[in-house]
Amino acid sequence: MKELLKVIAQNLVSNPDKVSVSEIYEEDAIVLELTVDEEDMGKIIGKQGRIAKAIRTVVKAASVKEDKKVIVKIMQ
Repeated sequence: MKELLKVIAQNLVSNPDKVSVSEIYEEDAIVLELTVDEEDMGKIIGKQGRIAKAIRTVVKAASVKEDKKVIVKIMQ
């Protein structure tokens, strides 16, 4: 999941080298924290959060095999 999120984010931003994803394991979920350059934040969120919602949908669909809930947090 971590690599999938990183690849998606790197293809959307202007500064792909500043994209980082950290993984936090909780009891019933995996939290993926996505950090991008400040000027790329708008490209990741999109108008009315549409891009962010699409990213979460793709990661959630890919996580079905793992039987764990995956939460994507976009950090500033």
